Amino acid sequence: MKKTLLLAGAVMIGVASLAAHLNAQGVQQSVQIAKVDVQTVEGGYRASMVIGSSVVNDADQSIGKIDDLLITRDGKEPYAVLSIGGFLGIDAKLVVIRYDSLNFVGKKIVLPGGSKDQLNMLPAFEYSKQ
Repeated sequence: MKKTLLLAGAVMIGVASLAAHLNAQGVQQSVQIAKVDVQTVEGGYRASMVIGSSVVNDADQSIGKIDDLLITRDGKEPYAVLSIGGFLGIDAKLVVIRYDSLNFVGKKIVLPGGSKDQLNMLPAFEYSKQ
């Protein structure tokens, strides 16, 4: 009986190690890595520094604050969630705009041609509950 259990245990260990080896050699993977110019990137803006920043229009009038940055599930399109209206975040409306519509001028974030009225006409945004 002991010999049978010992033999069965040895066979199971052998099969498990063989299966792990076969899985490791299964599907060939390729990862696309792009070379990045770190000197260009290091002069950029961190998300933590952009979130909470005021957004102004061409006339330097404050038209909202960046509440968050979102990226589509495919990772290809970034968006900015703006908080507009309200007082100290109370009764504020959230709207979404394309991130590439923002211009970074010095330390200012500008939405060219933007106004509070135009932003108020956009549909309200709500974060997903998931």
